Order: sequence, then C-alpha cells, then structure tokens
Amino acid sequence: MNRTSRVFVAGHRGLVGSAILRRLEAEGYENLITRARAELDLTDQRAVDDFFLRERPEYVCLAAAKVGGILANSTYAADFIRDNLQIQTNGIDSAYRHGTRKLLFLGSSCIYPKHAPQPMKEEHLLTGPLEPTNEPYAVAKIAGIKMLQAYRRQYGFRGISLMPTNLYGPGDNFHPQDSHVLPALIRRFHEAKETNQPEVVVWGTGTPRREFLFVDDLADAAVFLMGRYDDEGIVNVGVGEDVPIRELAELVRDVVGYRGEIVFDPSKPDGTPRKLLDVTRLHGLGWRAKTPLAEGIARTYRWFLEHRDRMRG
Repeated sequence: MNRTSRVFVAGHRGLVGSAILRRLEAEGYENLITRARAELDLTDQRAVDDFFLRERPEYVCLAAAKVGGILANSTYAADFIRDNLQIQTNGIDSAYRHGTRKLLFLGSSCIYPKHAPQPMKEEHLLTGPLEPTNEPYAVAKIAGIKMLQAYRRQYGFRGISLMPTNLYGPGDNFHPQDSHVLPALIRRFHEAKETNQPEVVVWGTGTPRREFLFVDDLADAAVFLMGRYDDEGIVNVGVGEDVPIRELAELVRDVVGYRGEIVFDPSKPDGTPRKLLDVTRLHGLGWRAKTPLAEGIARTYRWFLEHRDRMRG
C-alpha cells in the first residue's frame, strides 16, 4: 500500500476497524473508504457487490464482524454463524471479482481447539474439538481462513489472515450482556464504585488464563503485515503473555478505584481453560506489541469515562 491507495476499512466504527482507521490516518493515507452499517449492509450480497463495483478499493481491511462474549455467543449462536459467514463471504468474493489487490481478514484466537497445546501455534488449527460456547463463531472464522486460502490457490487472490488474541481498548463494547470480559469488568467495577456496592460478582472460578492485546497495537500489526507479509499461512497476533481472570479483575478494580470485594461465581462457565498465542512467527516478521496491560486498561477506562453518556444499554 502507499499513501494514495484506495483502502476500504470494513467495520470502521467497531473496536478493530476504528483502530485500523486511526492508524492509517496517522500514517497519512489519503483515500480511505468507509461505510456505516446504514449505508452498506455487509450481509447483503448484492449491496456489497454493487459497492465494490462502484468504489474499486485496491486494498481491504475486513474488520467487520458480529462479536461478543460467552453469554452473547451462547444466546445468539445462529446469528453469530450466519452473519459472520455472510459478511466475510460477500467481502472476499466481491474484492476478488472487482480487482482488489490485497485483503486482510481478521479471525480470532477462538479458532483453535479448546484443549490445544499452550501456547497455541498456527499449525494447531483444526487439530481438535472447539470450545462449545463459541463454536458457531469459530467455525465461521475458520471458513473465512479457508476461503482466502482457496481463492489464493485457485485464483491467485492475495489475502492474509490475522488471528488476534483477546482485544480491548477505545471503542470497545461495554454492554452489560454482550461485552467481552475486560470491558464488562470495567463497566461493572465503575458502576459498583458509583453506587457504593460492597461486592462485584465475576463469572467462573477466576482461574482461566487469558491474553489481552491493546487494539491500537493490533492496528499497528495489521498495517505492518499488509506491507510486509503475503502468504496463505495464518499469523497469530498477541503479546505472548497471559494472566488469570482473577488477576485481571484485581487489576481492573485498581485502575477504576473500586474498594469493594470481588466474588467469583463457580456455577457460571469458565470457557476455555487457557488461551495463549504463540507469536514466534509474528516476532520473526519483525513486530512486537508495545502497550503494557495496566497502561492499556487505564487508557480504555479513560475512553469509557469520556463516552459513558452515549453508550447503549
């Protein structure tokens, strides 16, 4: 890509898409293309095809997806597999047929088997059963990976697939039912602080370990790899370190300034016991994450406070 390339950032209002857009703007890209959901429904095949026919983007960052935490994945399983399959199928196929030079696809660390060896290497994909609580979402993302690989082999279409770990940061979803663990904790501790609640209940035992990547670091990696990587092999994007959920909850509590107790509810699901990515391939390409977890949480909490009044739910 160069600064005058026509770059379409799909999902530019979401957590990942907004971070990629910020990164491209900061680097001086002049021809960035965006569409809000009301302007372009990415699940509508005809609408997507018409858009690519008119706009002819040279590069595409496919950051649009339906995402959520354990509760959302369990409650809306059909929506998660349907919407994600439609979004990525429409985007990849239209990009190929209308001359896009390169496409970046974003998967997720949940594509790996529930009991994959830790840390998880790219070659662990499809070596065992998935975590049941997010299997429909994971299956959709795996389909996107395989679709890009097939289009590269059959048509020579240049697509790369990045598998980020758990993401957080400015623009995150803080909805009380649909959010991931870190933004959910930020909101719950903040509201408990505001209302002087003596305790905050956290799902599960607190023992599962998770890796967290600040979303602006992911955006930096995405732009870096669009310029320096061109192969069908997936690339893990993470920090290479994880923390127990109990430690994460304590860290968020400290950042928010809540003084009550944390109570874990073992009757609720823990999800996958551990999800740590092996980032050897990424480091070998010359990229490493820069934002420490405590700093990232503090920056995310500041964003939450600045936008609290405009949040839904």
